[in-house]
Amino acid sequence: MSCPSLSRSLTTAALFFATFSPLHAAPAEEKPNFIIVFCDNLGNGDVKCFNPDTKHRTPHLDRMASEGRMFTNFYATSGVCTPSRASIMTSCYPRRVNLHVSDKGTAVLQPVAPKGLNPDETTIAEVLKSAGYATMIIGKWHLGDQPPFLPTRQGFDHFFGIPYSDDMTQDKNPDVWPPLPLMQDEKVIEAPVDRDYLTQRYTEESIRFIENHRDTPFFLYLPQAMPGSTKTPYSSPAFRGKSANGEWGDSVEELDWSMGEILAALKRLNLDEKTLIVWTSDNGAPNRNPPQGSNAPYQGPGYTTTEGGMRMPTIMRWPGHIPAGTECRALGSMMDFLPTFADLAGAKLPQNAIDGHDIRPQILGQEDTASPYDADGFYFYQLDQLQAVRSGPWKLYLPLKAKRQNLQAKKSPAPAQLFNVRDDVTEAHEVSADHPDVVKRLQAMAEKARAVIGDEDHPGSGQREAGWVDAPKALVMQPR
Repeated sequence: MSCPSLSRSLTTAALFFATFSPLHAAPAEEKPNFIIVFCDNLGNGDVKCFNPDTKHRTPHLDRMASEGRMFTNFYATSGVCTPSRASIMTSCYPRRVNLHVSDKGTAVLQPVAPKGLNPDETTIAEVLKSAGYATMIIGKWHLGDQPPFLPTRQGFDHFFGIPYSDDMTQDKNPDVWPPLPLMQDEKVIEAPVDRDYLTQRYTEESIRFIENHRDTPFFLYLPQAMPGSTKTPYSSPAFRGKSANGEWGDSVEELDWSMGEILAALKRLNLDEKTLIVWTSDNGAPNRNPPQGSNAPYQGPGYTTTEGGMRMPTIMRWPGHIPAGTECRALGSMMDFLPTFADLAGAKLPQNAIDGHDIRPQILGQEDTASPYDADGFYFYQLDQLQAVRSGPWKLYLPLKAKRQNLQAKKSPAPAQLFNVRDDVTEAHEVSADHPDVVKRLQAMAEKARAVIGDEDHPGSGQREAGWVDAPKALVMQPR
């Protein structure tokens, strides 16, 4: 069952509050486990199965791809952390749930922010929990650090990790920000946490959770902290200095090790054919000098609406269900996890409107290029500004009088540009003059998005409020 298309959602305001019917029920013994591994700032070119020329050794991810399915047209909904994560949780564009900007108008939430994911939103964890799943997040949350916004108030049974980015340390803002906290559920258990060991500790906790829930359906959300937002990524001593690409490469190779440990645990526990694993990243590698991460072959850095910023290396593996060693070229997005997992789990969809789709046909190899977004469109926002639309193979960069070029205030005029990004992945051939009908169709899609989701200073009819607290407090360790 697909979610309502954006065009249909424009026909009646009542649809935003319509109750979705239950999806077909699945017997408890047939419900698959779900694992989402969500890296931070990792680019498409950082993994060998997506970029044979990378300097990084990623044998476990390469094996995962050979045993599963690579998705080569799969998008984050933002080029930056908080908005991208909001979409995984809610199956909505970040602007619909008002997490496209922070309370300060910047790109991501900071420590001690009054804003966060509204508890009234129905998250993927709540959807699966309602179907009998054990739920846990291990890693980086970054959707609000105040009690009402924490994962344990958003459908997760347990939380082990950091509440925001690993670069948001006390030395950056000593008068406001606390030492970087490691949390267990709603309690700070270490501060500051040693970032060298985050990947290792997250892996150990993940395997412990899997072992403890081997006999019941579970959902594990593993948003890794690495390679991370710091200019010097972290890794444990076992990986430090071992790669051919400095600290960035060391961190990537430890993430690959982590994936290998989890795959080995699933095999040891006879959970391979019972578990659908997704491996992806929140946005592309940022532009650093000297270069660290790579988004090859796509153009543009992380933190932008370019292909390099939002087109993510994505692998899905589910032996016996997903055809091994295959590629899906259909347009998909992280908003699709919630409705797809709900379908597979026999769970109900949220009552609020969502933007994602059930992409089970694409995951199971029944469709290689067809996508629900071909009719609905997929939209690229930079903070509050709608900048591009994709449908089928076509991506139209919209003509803008003042295009936001980065996360700061820099703006400049930009012409309309059309590319066939499915086949011309490096965007070498601009073809708007050859396809005026496609340009017109995608511009009409953009107008529908502006009406429902909004654009810059024009609120959309389908936007909802973010969560808010009036007196935010820092997360600190309490005296024993």
